[in-house]
Amino acid sequence: MKAIASLGYVGFLRPAPGTWGSAVSVVLAYGVLLVGGFWLLAALTVVAFVVGWYATAQVTKTGDHDPSWVVIDELVGQWIALWPVGYGAAFAGADLLALYPGWIAAFVLFRLFDIRKPWLVGKADRRGDAYGVMMDDVWAGVFAAFGVFVLAALYHVPLILNAQ
Repeated sequence: MKAIASLGYVGFLRPAPGTWGSAVSVVLAYGVLLVGGFWLLAALTVVAFVVGWYATAQVTKTGDHDPSWVVIDELVGQWIALWPVGYGAAFAGADLLALYPGWIAAFVLFRLFDIRKPWLVGKADRRGDAYGVMMDDVWAGVFAAFGVFVLAALYHVPLILNAQ
């Protein structure tokens, strides 16, 4: 369970294990998108949530409810943050790397929301259980995904309007 909860022991990298977990998750998402596209990423995100929740519950039975080395939650949140990039690339028929500003925005926004823990992110974190460990990153991912969507719209809408 430790290998799953730590995302293949990435959670033991220092400093900033959560940032390492997010960075590795971006690379893994790229691979998943190359292999199976957006829908595979979405399905694997759900699987990772369930498996991560179970693994986190197992490794936190005694002691700290959210050890810093548990970063499977970062994978789930970061993948959610990348959903607009994956879907956008599929919808537009674009090369994944052509959307690199979205990759960067998803990473930065997710880390920002995960660290600052505003509103629902902090509320989930304060639960003090494995579900809360997972859900705070889900919410951070949702907020980051919304931010990526808004930034993409701000960039693309003027291009569309000028083309008409």
